[in-house]
Amino acid sequence: MGPHPAVAAIRLAVRRVLNDILDERTAPDADPPRPELQAAHAARQTYGAQARHAAPAPRAARCAGRPPGVPTPGRGRDAAARPAPGPQTAHEHPPAPHERSGERPPSPLVLVACSGGADSMALASALAFEAPKLGIRAGGVTVDHGLQTGSDLRAGEVAQRLRELGLDPVDAVAVTVGREGGPEAAARDARYAALDAAAERHGAAAVLLGHTRDDQAETVLLGLARGSGIRSLSGMAAVSGAGGRYRRPFLHLDRQTARKACLVQSLPVWDDPHNADPAYTRSRLRHEGLPALEKALGKGVVEALARTAQLSRDDADALDVWAGQADAAVRDDAGRLECAKLSVLPPAVRRRILRRAAIEAGAPAGSLFARHIEEVDRLITGWRGQGAINLPGKVVARRQGGRLVIRQG
Repeated sequence: MGPHPAVAAIRLAVRRVLNDILDERTAPDADPPRPELQAAHAARQTYGAQARHAAPAPRAARCAGRPPGVPTPGRGRDAAARPAPGPQTAHEHPPAPHERSGERPPSPLVLVACSGGADSMALASALAFEAPKLGIRAGGVTVDHGLQTGSDLRAGEVAQRLRELGLDPVDAVAVTVGREGGPEAAARDARYAALDAAAERHGAAAVLLGHTRDDQAETVLLGLARGSGIRSLSGMAAVSGAGGRYRRPFLHLDRQTARKACLVQSLPVWDDPHNADPAYTRSRLRHEGLPALEKALGKGVVEALARTAQLSRDDADALDVWAGQADAAVRDDAGRLECAKLSVLPPAVRRRILRRAAIEAGAPAGSLFARHIEEVDRLITGWRGQGAINLPGKVVARRQGGRLVIRQG
């Protein structure tokens, strides 16, 4: 008799992600990523509304329905132009030390970020079960935000549970949460900084996060409320962070599946009281907003919002590619933006170029909102001799002689 359906679902989700990680590490002779996906990754780092953890394009991403000006990647002629493997290729890529010595390459390490809640405990249990079968080392990290009495003891308990699952190494990391951006954003920044440090310290190939489809729906609604644009509506990426460090296996699973998996495996679960505290926006949305939407619109709201996230991500990726390719065409020989050339671009493409220029000039991506870019855009589309536009980071945008000048000061 096989495992409970909930357990089977979480294990399958983790197995797929682990196989992706192995594929990425063990295919040195595979074709390089398609040019438009490389461009999407680079562009999204600059254009993305959620700049803190902008996502590289997933390996399985597709770019059907390319906008005008985005070339279809060639496979026949370009592939033929690549040199065939041979002595010269081997000379250009000398064998790694373990290949010269005949040793097997070191097993990759995958960490799980675990708060002790149902989502992350289910993820930890699935990682502990699947990783050894694939020759992957599995470890864990729990972060003590120091926001509640006894949080250090709680972190110690979670770390012990991870060790009992067989994970090694396991870290319990204490952080100091600042105030910038509000309590939720500040805690998130401190948490990701700790996870980044742990991944670097242990040389981890990836860090798994337990965000579910319900979390994705909440993220989409929060983005909608902010009016942040299509990139914000794309929610959380399945793969994000520098080099694709962060992986979210559960984005297609609901929260109840994870909780059921913990129940049938007798895994102890800690319910963070902050998740039910109405002082936090996400908590109010979870316990009041989404239930009200489902009452008014019927079941299926969460699934629909998750689909919206994926569709929005696909559209945003395509627009980012288009903007990245159009950027060079709207500059003069000195690299200055030409207003006449910008004005004929679709607004979604033009505003991405403006956002990129503002960030390159020193405007903090996290503080640069749609209203800022709209004001800069009016220097092109609604020019009436208006003065300079002040942007975050002491960056100033002004129109001079048919050129758009964006710089600090």
